[in-house]
Amino acid sequence: MGAPYPPIEPYDHGMLDVGDGNLVYWETCGNPDGKPAVVVHGGPGSGCTVNPRKNFDPERYRIILFDQRGCGRSLPHAADPATDMSVNTTEHLIGDMEKLREHLGVQRWLIYGGSWGVTLALAYAQRFPERVSEMVLLAVSTTRRHELSWLYGGVRRFFPEAYERFRDAVPEADRDGDLITAYARMMEDPDPDVRIKAAQEWCLWEDTVLSLEPNGSPSAFIGRPSDSTLALVRIITHYYSNAGWLEEGALIRNAHRLKGIPGVVIHGRQDLSCPAETAHELAAAWPDAELHIVDQAGHKGGGDFPKHLFTALDRFATT
Repeated sequence: MGAPYPPIEPYDHGMLDVGDGNLVYWETCGNPDGKPAVVVHGGPGSGCTVNPRKNFDPERYRIILFDQRGCGRSLPHAADPATDMSVNTTEHLIGDMEKLREHLGVQRWLIYGGSWGVTLALAYAQRFPERVSEMVLLAVSTTRRHELSWLYGGVRRFFPEAYERFRDAVPEADRDGDLITAYARMMEDPDPDVRIKAAQEWCLWEDTVLSLEPNGSPSAFIGRPSDSTLALVRIITHYYSNAGWLEEGALIRNAHRLKGIPGVVIHGRQDLSCPAETAHELAAAWPDAELHIVDQAGHKGGGDFPKHLFTALDRFATT
């Protein structure tokens, strides 16, 4: 407990037809007879990676990972400008998760999610609470408009020069307005050079916001392969310009629907992307939540973050 498990490979994987011409990639690792746990990746649009596999005891967990619509190995890929984004919404992703659960024959599963993955995990769990055994949520975001306004505006007080570059990358007429929507329009531009430039500038800003963290990386976003970057930014701006198609504050206001579902919420106090107040509000509204705010951690972890994570997953493995 307290350190990652050795790397493992999937024992099964596939492409699930979820409708609307979309195929969602999924994989399962660990013990086929173990406790089911589904990993809900962030972004939106980042795709699943090998790292979360190492957080679960492979002898006790059946670890399920999937790429949300349009990213990773799911098809069609959002890097292709012909991909229809109108069938890529939070409501579609909730349905995809339920189809995946049924496809894999899972009755109830633990949900593990971080950042945007918290938003989707909460939306799914509030819709299908009877299908959720426990939740482990990291770096909490609920995609409220005021959270997005902070990330793509308010936090500029720490990085004024970087923000000027982020703002000035959009057309002049849009610079005093909604930058997220301006970038979303640029990611739909028929000119590939416009899309590439917009994706690069968006990722540079995201990396800047993470740069002061203990586990920050200078290229967490900008260092991705070009197609992954295009898909990521196209999906992020699509979702965030619509505030996830969620009624403002609904995920916290409806957290009472999670009553009876044990949850562990872990959040870094130094998280500039998603300030800790959201995690605090969520835990206060969720009757069975246990909150850990870690002083020496940011959006990407650090400090006692792993200790709380592994303690939770160890405990839930036997429940």
